[in-house]
Amino acid sequence: MIVVGVIIGTAIGFGFFRYVLGKKYQRIIDHAHKEGEVIKESKLLEVKEKFLNKKAELEKEANQRNQRMLQQENKLKQREITLNQRQEELGKKKNELDAAQNKLNSQAQLLTAKEQELEKLQLQEREKLEELSGLSAEEAKKRLVESLKDEARTDAQSYINEIMDDAKMTANKEAKRIVIQTIQRVATETAIENSVTVFHIDNDEVKGRIIGREGRNIRALEAATGVEIVVDDTPEAIVISAFDPVRREICRLALHQLIADGRIHPARIEEVVAKVKKQIEEEIIETGKRTTIDLGIHGLHPELVRIVGKMKYRSSYGQNLLQHARETANLCAIMASELGLNPKKAKRAGLLHDIGKVPDEESELPHALYGAKLAEKFKEKPEICNAIGAHHDEVEMTSLLAPIVQVCDAISGARPGARREIVEAYIKRLNDLENIAMSYPGVTKTYAIQAGRELRVIVGADKVDDKQVETLSGEIARRIQDEMTYPGQVKITVIRETRSVSYAK
Repeated sequence: MIVVGVIIGTAIGFGFFRYVLGKKYQRIIDHAHKEGEVIKESKLLEVKEKFLNKKAELEKEANQRNQRMLQQENKLKQREITLNQRQEELGKKKNELDAAQNKLNSQAQLLTAKEQELEKLQLQEREKLEELSGLSAEEAKKRLVESLKDEARTDAQSYINEIMDDAKMTANKEAKRIVIQTIQRVATETAIENSVTVFHIDNDEVKGRIIGREGRNIRALEAATGVEIVVDDTPEAIVISAFDPVRREICRLALHQLIADGRIHPARIEEVVAKVKKQIEEEIIETGKRTTIDLGIHGLHPELVRIVGKMKYRSSYGQNLLQHARETANLCAIMASELGLNPKKAKRAGLLHDIGKVPDEESELPHALYGAKLAEKFKEKPEICNAIGAHHDEVEMTSLLAPIVQVCDAISGARPGARREIVEAYIKRLNDLENIAMSYPGVTKTYAIQAGRELRVIVGADKVDDKQVETLSGEIARRIQDEMTYPGQVKITVIRETRSVSYAK
């Protein structure tokens, strides 16, 4: 009985324990379910927040793209309107030209009719004169010509003498007028080439940052560098304008650093410009030192070394001034050695002959005289100063170095392709000259000589006679004048020769 009671008690205790344990597990499970729901809701909220953020970013990008597309559409519409206006203007001008052409055609027909009537009247008058004089028109013409020959010779000689005297009196004035007109024609192109630098940018949005609020950034940059910055409608480009190439280079490098850094404001602009100026000055001095070392020139005044380095940023007729000075110096040394003179002095004079073209201050003197003045100021020898000042015949030559520098300066500047045009364009012009002449029948060989200033044309004696030679040279000259662009003038020489060849055996 006791055992049964113990068993029953144990069973009851175990059941109670199992009941309690089940309740505990149920609470744990319920708590876990609640925590899971909370975590699930928080994760859902995070995902929803990320989704909304991503959606906002995409909507922002879409809006930006739509704005850009609207801007492009507006630009295209504006261009379309402009093109339509131009097309209408062209149509009006075409109608006006057609009306003018019709008017000219009617006037030409009237003139032709009048000319025919005039010819008839002239024939009638000539017949009447022949009847009255008893002479034909040819006989009367011969007698008149014979009677006028002596009088014409006398009058012509007097006119020639008067023209010669007048030409001697006005030649200098006329020459100056021609030179001034030539300068007027080429000054604009030269000024643009020597005073403008184009700075390329990645996109047009940078232009607004460079200008700044109410233009304060661009004004600060212009004041710090001493140049004029032109921001116009040219895509992805800014124009830097100044006559001083060093200032343009400082502005170009400063702009490059500012855009790369991204911070563009007046204080930062002044800081960057000051840093770039220091770098450029150091580079100028280093270039001058390296040039003198390469050429083996020693003992130059430090200021002259700086001026030589400054030549790197100066050009003359499209030719870099420092390269021109180095070429001239080497040519002077070679020529002086051939003549038995001092090559070191010649090389020194050749290097310094154009230092007057890079002045630190404005001067009204020609560059040769100003360069001689600078050389004298920095204790160069008298023969060196004279060679610098006389290389354009502005002072009298007093040493043998002066004509050497003058000749070598001309050689460096005048060699084909050194200035204005590149070598490829020069060779193409020579080939075009020869090809034009070869296109005529009877031509066997052509030679463009004297740097394209003369064209020798050899024709076959069996295909072209003496009269055709004169006509051929004139036709070639006219065709070259119409079809080609070239400096100065081109002389066409047509050669016709007959050869007789025999062999002694």
